[in-house]
Order: sequence, then C-alpha cells, then structure tokens
Amino acid sequence: MDGDLAANINSVRDRIEAACARAQRRPDSVTLIAVTKSQPPEVVTEAARLGLSVFGENKVQEAKAKIEQCPSRLHWHMIGHLQSNKARDAVELFEMIQSVDSFHLAQELNQRAEQAAKTIPILIEMNIAGEASKFGYRPENLKGDLERLNALKRLEIHGLMTVPPWSAEPEKVRPIFRKLRELKVECEQLLGAPLPHLSMGMTGDFEVAIEEGATMVRVGTALFGARPKGATKA
Repeated sequence: MDGDLAANINSVRDRIEAACARAQRRPDSVTLIAVTKSQPPEVVTEAARLGLSVFGENKVQEAKAKIEQCPSRLHWHMIGHLQSNKARDAVELFEMIQSVDSFHLAQELNQRAEQAAKTIPILIEMNIAGEASKFGYRPENLKGDLERLNALKRLEIHGLMTVPPWSAEPEKVRPIFRKLRELKVECEQLLGAPLPHLSMGMTGDFEVAIEEGATMVRVGTALFGARPKGATKA
C-alpha cells in the first residue's frame, strides 16, 4: 500500500495544482481532506507520514475508535450526516463540523459546545439539487435560518458544503458547484461578513469544484483505492 498511497497522494496533489492553475488560483488556497471512512488507523498514520494532515470521517462511532489510535497532531473534520444525539461526541472529536443540515442540530451542537467551553467552526450543508435521498438545507430555506444560526454563540459559520448528485461526467455537476459559490456570496451579504470556505468536490469531480471556487475537497477513493462494495464514494 505504501508505494501506491505515496503515488496516489502525489497524483491528487498534481491534479489540484493543475485545476488551480486553470482557475488562476494558488494551490495552497485548496485544502485536501483525506476521507478515511473504513480505513484503519495504520493507513491514516501512513498518510500522515506522507504529508497529509486533514482527515474527514463520516461516522462519529468510527471516528471515536480511530482518532485516539492516530497521531495527535492531525486535524479531523466531520463530513457525514450527524445525528443530534451524537453532538456531544462530535464536539469533542472534531475541529470542524461540515455537515450542519438543520437548525435543530445546530442548537444541539451549540449547547454541547457551551458545556465543553469550546467554539466550533461549522459549515452549513446544502442540498442544492433538492435530492430526496440527501441531507442538507434547500437554498430557499437557508436564508430564513441564517440569522438565527449566526446568533448561536458557540458556533462559527465558516462557509457552505455540498454533496452533488453522482455523475460519471464531472461537467454535469459544475452548475451545482457554481450555485453553491453564488449562494455563499448571498449569505455573506446577508451576514455582512466573509465566509471563507466552500467544501465541495470528491474523487470524481474535485477538479471542476476547484475551478468553481472550492477551498476544501474531500477525497477518499483517489487516495486509498476503492472501498468495499456498498460503501459511499468520496
């Protein structure tokens, strides 16, 4: 795995650099989040040795078992659907929660962060395409909640996140990424403050996402290889 992983990391970094060049952006304006769902701690540790530092987990229970077995210097983001009854653990485990998809969840996170005397950076998850099978705010519903989300004292809104409809052709999801970028600008105007992050793009489409303004890309398969059948792609 070692040689493959090193080659995969270099390949993904080269692709990020090329996408940034096309968009006339600096490569360091994009954070590579290594998605480690179903990957054991040894693989995470090896990825860290090879220079990766930010990792994304989809499930609190898996993260809870895994993070304590990995190097302590790593940065962990929650990127999967979060149930409100897991909010306490999420606040304890993660530096950023990217999947805040309801005001109810935000309230629970705020309460748990208050109890822990912490402030938690969050991204608001958007369901741009309106897919029934996906979590996230619909754009028309976010604006009504934005001010009260922003009023939660222990949460800091750092931007937006989305999981687009799957497509074998990355160009087909470009409009989704573009809409997220445009929505971020609208949110900044409503809040009167900058939102630095757009988390969008996975293995199949991260280059298009970068061209449309992604500051974080969540990549699993291109780094670690295909997951077992039935696992969600990243």
